[in-house]
Amino acid sequence: MELIMDMLNSILARLNKMPRAALITIGLFVALGTFAPWLAPQDPSTQDLLGASLGPSAAHWLGTDHLGRDTFSRLIIAANTSLVSVGSVLGIAMTIGIVLGTIAGYHRGWVDDLLMRVVDVGLSVPSLIISLAVIGIVGPGYWTMVLALALAWWPMSGRISRAVAVSIMSKPHIEALRVLGASPWRIYFGHLLPGTIGSVMVYATADAGTAALAVATLSFLGLGIQPPTAEWGQMLVDALPYLESDPRQVLLPGLALTAAVIGFNILGESIALNRIPKPLTRRMIAARRLEVASWGKENSNA
Repeated sequence: MELIMDMLNSILARLNKMPRAALITIGLFVALGTFAPWLAPQDPSTQDLLGASLGPSAAHWLGTDHLGRDTFSRLIIAANTSLVSVGSVLGIAMTIGIVLGTIAGYHRGWVDDLLMRVVDVGLSVPSLIISLAVIGIVGPGYWTMVLALALAWWPMSGRISRAVAVSIMSKPHIEALRVLGASPWRIYFGHLLPGTIGSVMVYATADAGTAALAVATLSFLGLGIQPPTAEWGQMLVDALPYLESDPRQVLLPGLALTAAVIGFNILGESIALNRIPKPLTRRMIAARRLEVASWGKENSNA
């Protein structure tokens, strides 16, 4: 019980250091995306041409689109679509990157050189170009988009995983395990892999906003999520012909996408900055000197 309370206090202490606006935005995005099927007041795909392009009302809180579909319901379902897409992309990318990165960091030598050259090639090409190339070969579709983005995203996870793995393998306890006769499987699965996953997941938070934007971009180009599935990029391209007559249809999905991307970027930047050691100020140095002095007096009295 005490261990659980310590973990909760540690999580709360870290959350208190994060920007609250970003936490609220991401929390709202995740909540809407998780419970979207139950929160949507109407079927987002139901068309009503007689009620097309209506303004906000009691029946339709944010109005309807050009086909009479409820805009509020479509925005909520689009959050679910984006959340699942981003989670799938980052999950596949991190799995590939962590496995290959830890293998490179564990074996080193020619295995490390070969895998890192592949990573260098992947990092040198823009992710959107890789995604477009894969989709051009396989064809547009939801899972094609997820696979294409994952193939474009994994090199960064691989680079980070390799760096963390090399750092872990140089630790004294790894050398002690080898001296004691621990098997390579035990070192890899018991120490190297768990220690790498946490660090990569922290950095993956910063990529979530960029991944959401990439999903919307491919859907906007007609190469990702296909209609009638509600998705912010798809909603934008559907509403472009009505930009002058009904700008609400363009502004609402655009604002939702912008808020999610900015929230993820701010949160990721904050997490990265919190992991950087901060220099000691004069006040902190004076406080630590007082602690050492008081500790020395207590020991001398004892």
